[in-house]
Amino acid sequence: MRSLALTLPVGMRLDGHAHAWPQLVFAARGALAVAVTDRQWVVPPTRALWVPAHAVHEVEALGDVSLRTLYLASSKTSPAGQGICVLDVSPLLRELILEVTRIGSLEQDSAVHQHLAGLIHDQLGRATRLRLELPLPRDPRARRVADLARADLRHSVTLSDLAADSGASARTIERLFHAETGLAFGQWRQQARLQHALRRLAESADVATAAAECGYESVSAFVSMFRQALGVTPGQYLRGAKE
Repeated sequence: MRSLALTLPVGMRLDGHAHAWPQLVFAARGALAVAVTDRQWVVPPTRALWVPAHAVHEVEALGDVSLRTLYLASSKTSPAGQGICVLDVSPLLRELILEVTRIGSLEQDSAVHQHLAGLIHDQLGRATRLRLELPLPRDPRARRVADLARADLRHSVTLSDLAADSGASARTIERLFHAETGLAFGQWRQQARLQHALRRLAESADVATAAAECGYESVSAFVSMFRQALGVTPGQYLRGAKE
């Protein structure tokens, strides 16, 4: 097991790349936006991103980000099945990540290092997957609707109105969203709003601004949505981003 500790300044982008070993990217401070061809994630502070070996992905720093990354020689642990995902990080896993990055690498001929690696694999196997990905439809008509919806999350434009500019009926677009993202259009837009909120909070927007930009008429409704998705309030999220 190898490790890397670095800081990414706000706005820094890492173009499409992949790693030979599975990777666990822990955002000790700050947040990340990660993208592949048909899917996007926002990694909140104090959470981690699991990236399988050879998975090509792009990364953007949302604010100043302190990264603590582990590279696992063995792929026996795969908390996301075969895909990229965001994981909740237990207090024990957090301390293990920090300890390994302090050490630098774990060697097979050290009993202590083997014990640490075993604990990390165990914690990864227990980690909760956070549903923070935004799948993007591949069909150009549905993708057009997705782009229009993301361009104006403040207003709940009806699917019929969005579909009018796509060359397909609202029924066809809804069917395409189900087939290609696994979500109804309304669920998909809710996920897009959550991602936008995470991004804007990471960019130092206040809670009221993030709520308004996501189409919420009241801050309390926005806080309720946020807590249901992440288990913390936006205020708690912001405190974690600065620690």
